[in-house]
Amino acid sequence: MIRAAIIEDEKKSRETLSGLLKRYCKRVEIVAEADGFKSGLEAIRKYEPEVVFLDIQMPDGSGFKLLEELGEINFEIIFTTAYDQFAIKAIKYSALDYLLKPIVPEELISAVTKVEKKKESGNLNKNVNVLLDNLRNRDTNSGKLALSTAEKIHIVEISNIIRCESDNYYTRFFFNNGQKLLISKTLKENEELLADHNFIRPHKSHLINIRYIESFNRYEGGYIIMTDGSRIPVSRRKKEKIIDIINHL
Repeated sequence: MIRAAIIEDEKKSRETLSGLLKRYCKRVEIVAEADGFKSGLEAIRKYEPEVVFLDIQMPDGSGFKLLEELGEINFEIIFTTAYDQFAIKAIKYSALDYLLKPIVPEELISAVTKVEKKKESGNLNKNVNVLLDNLRNRDTNSGKLALSTAEKIHIVEISNIIRCESDNYYTRFFFNNGQKLLISKTLKENEELLADHNFIRPHKSHLINIRYIESFNRYEGGYIIMTDGSRIPVSRRKKEKIIDIINHL
């Protein structure tokens, strides 16, 4: 069984989630429920759940603030939230799970299944610091990204990424220290995450950090040379836009 706590200020939402868990996730045991920031802290410290379903917006303090207050996190987190563009993007950066309200049973089952797999492998949540760091630095150009490979979770500085390359349904990351990582996310997903960090997509198979552009060659249809020596093709329809970006570097 997986010991779970639900921290949600709306009684109806707590009841709905509790009902869905009892119906669709038989291996989840709800050991505590709380209606806000303070009661949530008390519930976690008292009952020591293995997974917490955590609302982001609560009257007496956010779910993010609760995590900061706890300090050490030794449980998995599944955020529950109405649509909040910034909060969801911050959660995605950290590779944590979230459920949009109203909660869809299939998405709940998927999120709980991931927790079960982590429990079986003995991997505790290592991504919360990424989330909190990014929230603290939201007004700066700094940022971290949690990248999951088959072996482990890598916490990387976004500014150290030179480029990304599509590999079917995977993405290969290239870093300024020569490191490479193969991630089980599509290039499109990573493009959405990195759009606010000076990354552009000059070609369907490539996503690049404009800080690492070395030159643009107009011959052979046009291509970009990156600081790592890689040659990145530029699609015909994006050529003018790419040249304009480079001219303004």
